[in-house]
Amino acid sequence: MSNHKQKDDEKLIHGYNQMLERAKEFLDKTVEEEAPKLRQAIEHARDKAVELGELTREEAEKVADYLHRDIEDAASYLSSDEVQELKEWLRFDIRLIEDRLADMFLSVADKATVEFLKFREQLQSTVRYHTSEITGPGTLECISCGERLHFHKTSRIPPCPKCHYTVFKRVADNN
Repeated sequence: MSNHKQKDDEKLIHGYNQMLERAKEFLDKTVEEEAPKLRQAIEHARDKAVELGELTREEAEKVADYLHRDIEDAASYLSSDEVQELKEWLRFDIRLIEDRLADMFLSVADKATVEFLKFREQLQSTVRYHTSEITGPGTLECISCGERLHFHKTSRIPPCPKCHYTVFKRVADNN
């Protein structure tokens, strides 16, 4: 991987983590009666990243989309009333994740559960993850060959190492 590409990846990964933290802070600061929508919290985090010069507008838009996708995906597992499923969704012991990142992700995902349930019926197809996107911790499965990629931290999604396909779905590992 070229040095320039690696720096770009690090910038987007850092941006993802910063935006997740800001979205959590935004949601935490609001009063229950005026609970903001997840989209509003992510937009606030996106705008702050651009304002501080951490990301360009285009980069911040991409990262906001990745963050929204991951949080809604996590919220769908939380809405099943079994938080244990989230641990399976992540595929590995939660202790392996940096505690701070895990706490932020779970906090935002839990607050997104109510919003997710409102839109659940609209989600008719499985969420797809694509090579070169940024994703949070968890397991993705290649929809072409079934190869599983395990992410222990926020990372850029590579092509499938087995068949080089570029589309994945999130899976819970039942092992």
